Amino acid sequence: MQILINSENGIYQKNIWQPSADIYRIEQGWLVKLDLAGVRSEDIHLSVRGQHLIIQGLRRDWIVETGQQYYSMEIAYNRFKRVIELPTHLEHARITTEYRDGMLLIWLKTAPKGGL
Repeated sequence: MQILINSENGIYQKNIWQPSADIYRIEQGWLVKLDLAGVRSEDIHLSVRGQHLIIQGLRRDWIVETGQQYYSMEIAYNRFKRVIELPTHLEHARITTEYRDGMLLIWLKTAPKGGL
């Protein structure tokens, strides 16, 4: 988790967490799998800059029971950002995603079939 201080709007702390990621080399490029349990798909934003895949978003806390009180908090809620550098330019990659069981799967197809 990273703590930032923003001096433009006064001093405050903003917690940013980095989701865990697994990165696989596949036949047509790359597969990135991120652990984003509890994150709504509409709160996830992907972008590419050079060799960097940038995943940003927000995991929100919600009320499970009316009147609940916190006893222990271990799950990070707030904005997240993960920058993954790959050894190839990604700006022309074909990107597809799937959100499955709390995992975000990102396919970056950078090479023709058989292009390992």
